Amino acid sequence: MTKDTVRQSIDNFPDSFTIDELIEQLLFVEKVEEGIIQSNEGKTISNDDVKSMIEKWSS
Repeated sequence: MTKDTVRQSIDNFPDSFTIDELIEQLLFVEKVEEGIIQSNEGKTISNDDVKSMIEKWSS
């Protein structure tokens, strides 16, 4: 995560917010960025594979 990302997140907040709200937003942004990196690296699971996993867990 970069300072610019943090600044942009803060700029999108209302004038008044809690630290918990900010932390939650920053964690969300971090996870999205990680997911994009993983996707770009081909580290993904197909929908069919996920459905198969869920079916196994549900049994």
